[in-house]
Amino acid sequence: MKKYLSALVALTIGMALALPSIAQADSHDKKAAAKAPAKKAAPKKPVVLKEDEEDPEPDVSASIAVDYVCELGNKLTIFANVADDQHVALRWNKRLIRLERVGTTTGANRFESRKRGLVWIGIPAKGILLDSRKGQQLANECKSADQLAMKAAPDAQGSAAPSLLAAQPATK
Repeated sequence: MKKYLSALVALTIGMALALPSIAQADSHDKKAAAKAPAKKAAPKKPVVLKEDEEDPEPDVSASIAVDYVCELGNKLTIFANVADDQHVALRWNKRLIRLERVGTTTGANRFESRKRGLVWIGIPAKGILLDSRKGQQLANECKSADQLAMKAAPDAQGSAAPSLLAAQPATK
């Protein structure tokens, strides 16, 4: 025990003697850095996204539109084409974005645009829009007029009617 204690005291004394020289060297480095001319940062160029050129708006002329009202006053529209159950178009923030179906094991309808980082998940009770890049919700508790009506008047078994997208088969 005495051996360890004496080693600890010697180490402490050594550190106490070394600290002033380290502090002087550090202050000398700071003074040298202050005397050096500062480099001017190059002005940042605005980022121009070419998404609109590479990713044109989808054609929704033959699609069925379903408007959703979400919490916090958010609104979105899903355009589903009966002939193509693998894609939908989503109108969000004045933009029309094509989403591709992603298979799930739960039966939920999941559509995603990996390029834009948007994910739409639709279940019979509600829908949710996510930003997968930021990992946050953009719109929650999104309900169509049918879902709102079914919530007010459930059928005899107490279940809500499926939404337009929930009627489509899920892929695995």
